[in-house]
Amino acid sequence: KHLLLAEDNDLNAEIALTILQENGMIVNRAEDGIRCLELLGAKPAGYYDAVFMDIQMPRMDGYQAAQAIRALPDARSTVPIIAMTANLFDEDVAACLAAGMDAHIPKPLEAGQMIRTIAEWLERKKQ
Repeated sequence: KHLLLAEDNDLNAEIALTILQENGMIVNRAEDGIRCLELLGAKPAGYYDAVFMDIQMPRMDGYQAAQAIRALPDARSTVPIIAMTANLFDEDVAACLAAGMDAHIPKPLEAGQMIRTIAEWLERKKQ
């Protein structure tokens, strides 16, 4: 499976990349929301099976990037977006969902939860 990881923090990105790659995923990393949109647009619709989206990034944050993805004029607009954030309050989760994200996982990242979440969304995508 091909995943797009939008994460500006190098240590968090390294952790996420390691977890995902050790579980057989092919992952491209974007350092901010603008680069995420560029990478998503550079591949054909359907190439990326999901996007892991940090919320607090420079240039374009995760909320803005998710809204921009949902506004795309083709099938890229339906890619599952999984928020990754240390903000765990109900209103933070609600803001992620309101921006167009499909799921939310907390930081610090935990391997089992990441893999369960991506497996759930890949299964939903098949249906």
